[in-house]
Amino acid sequence: MKQSNCPVPKDQQPTNEFIELSKSKIFSMAKSKRSFLLILLKFWLGTFIIFIAISSGSVYFETSTLKYILLSFFSSLSLPFLISIRLYLGWNHIFKRLTSEKVEYEESGWYDGQIWIKPVNLKEKESLIALLEVKPILNNLIQFSSLILIVALFGILLFQNRYI
Repeated sequence: MKQSNCPVPKDQQPTNEFIELSKSKIFSMAKSKRSFLLILLKFWLGTFIIFIAISSGSVYFETSTLKYILLSFFSSLSLPFLISIRLYLGWNHIFKRLTSEKVEYEESGWYDGQIWIKPVNLKEKESLIALLEVKPILNNLIQFSSLILIVALFGILLFQNRYI
């Protein structure tokens, strides 16, 4: 966006917000499906080790080692799930800003919110960025979050089984 005809401050322009989010170390990890999976697995493994250590002090699990391990296994999925949700919310915010016809912005604080209507050429450019760059990231995050949720729900059902 050109500063001369765009009243939106540079750091609040959707394209610049996208660039900043892409440069962010945390949010950029969702850009590659493989590297994001490896990072989630590392977080899951670390959380699993911590949950094993915490659960080992429980008197309840002295009689059932299998329940102890299964509970730690499935409850440790909570951290990767929360990470996926947080990344989804950030990327979804950018997606909505890029595809919106209007840009909401503040010039100096929360009390002076303004709305600027994007010109057609800028709207098309940002919609293209949203569809080609952001939408695949959102789809990956939805897939990973769904997979984690399905495995966690399976664990809850398995844990409810009286024979384990």
